[in-house]
Amino acid sequence: MEFQTPSGFDIKRVYTHQDINDVTLRQEGEPGKFPFARGLYPQGYQAKLWTMRMYCGYGTAAETNKRFHYLIGHGETGLSLAFDLPTQMGLDPDHPNSKGEVGKVGVSVGGIWDFERLFKGIDLSKVSISMTINATALVLYSCLVVLARRRGLDPKILRGTVQNDILKEYLARGTYAFPPAPSLRLACDLMEYSVKETPLFYPVSVSGYHIREAGATAVDELAFTFGNALVYLDQFKARVGSIKTLLQRLSFFFGVHNHFLEEIAKFRAARKIWAHLVRLRYGIEDPKMLHLRFHAQTCGSTLARQDPFNNAVRVSLQAMAAVLGGAQSLHTNSFDEALAIPTEQAQLLALRTQQILALETGIADTADPVGGSYAIEALTQDIVVSVKDRLEEISRHGGMLEAIKDGFAGQAIAQSSYHYQMAIESGKIPIVGVNTFGGDHDSSGVKAFKVRPLSENQSVRALARHRRQREKKRVERALERLAQVMATQENVVPVAIGAVDAGATLGEIAQALARVAGWQQSQH
Repeated sequence: MEFQTPSGFDIKRVYTHQDINDVTLRQEGEPGKFPFARGLYPQGYQAKLWTMRMYCGYGTAAETNKRFHYLIGHGETGLSLAFDLPTQMGLDPDHPNSKGEVGKVGVSVGGIWDFERLFKGIDLSKVSISMTINATALVLYSCLVVLARRRGLDPKILRGTVQNDILKEYLARGTYAFPPAPSLRLACDLMEYSVKETPLFYPVSVSGYHIREAGATAVDELAFTFGNALVYLDQFKARVGSIKTLLQRLSFFFGVHNHFLEEIAKFRAARKIWAHLVRLRYGIEDPKMLHLRFHAQTCGSTLARQDPFNNAVRVSLQAMAAVLGGAQSLHTNSFDEALAIPTEQAQLLALRTQQILALETGIADTADPVGGSYAIEALTQDIVVSVKDRLEEISRHGGMLEAIKDGFAGQAIAQSSYHYQMAIESGKIPIVGVNTFGGDHDSSGVKAFKVRPLSENQSVRALARHRRQREKKRVERALERLAQVMATQENVVPVAIGAVDAGATLGEIAQALARVAGWQQSQH
């Protein structure tokens, strides 16, 4: 019987020292040393555990705030905000195309008043906030800055991340609003502004997670993510002449799939590849600027609606792979996410999974506990070679922008997705409870969470109430100024912050930008 990882690497019956490059291992030395395959820090998790950041958001701002407090009360150490599709795509909750989608897959945000409710009772100076938002990233970032100022806080103390990775939207996810060129300009405006004005904040989290969820192999997840990251660095360098300030505020986001050994090796390989890539391409020698910092999330695509309690086991093993791979931040999926937004109890179990890993298993007590494993080191080497080959292939296409435009990257993802699904359907890849030991159990014993139908009406009414109470002329002036700046080379973020503070809605700000940028979606 042949054994392979999902990315096609052969798994040998047994590994020995002959399967690994002893010279390479000696060069890598200890954790905290270039090229960081063994981890970014000498102490590993001894000095600081990973951030336990549970992805959360649904319904109204008030409902999500309640769930935030629930998770914080049970030990969550960082917030991660999920937005509904209208918010992600630049639509207010009362837009005709928003009907039926408001608050459904994330929280609805119409403007600053929703942010005030979202973070009610939460000290922005003591918590880091991650926002999974791309096309409208500058609007949500502006809301956070305005909220901090209204609370008397200096925005320079804000900690967290905004995803702001628009390129992967065109490649793998599809929640874009404007055409690629102006979208890339807006993303870079946010990066340039944030590194100066909110220096503790990460203004981009280059996401391989969604690329992997679309069906990419582990190799393409890394290669395409790094390709996108290089575009952002090149654009930033063309603007300011140096990438050093952005490198210190650049983070990544990867998925954790089912194959335990391959996923651990993937994370170790990722750090090594990135360190070499940045040093070679940009001549950077400062070790800290060669760090690859990443958030990991267990892969939702691996969860099944059949026998949903099995998902808790899958998630725990994926989470362990992320920790053994050296993640700085982690979200663990809930067992019921193949059915709906997670219930409180399911999300608490997912959080407890991380806490048990951190406090009971001992795997956080030593840095890089799998280092030196023949199998892990051999797979790490295999992934490094394959990702470098893929990056060279991308380079021959003219870089990642061209690889997206000409369909090369998208076709590669579609092909690997097809082959993976066929392997599941043929039984070559077993999924317990689905195509193996399946058929007797379903999800009927799980009570799925449902967003209240009234949530959409409440968001629409709150928006209407806000519009009646604001100073209309001030909003009009702010939006006109925003459109004017969009037509120039001036950075739009300060003007967007002004529009948010004036009371403009997310949809109105997007419309003002679209007057110059245009809409990418035909329905607008």
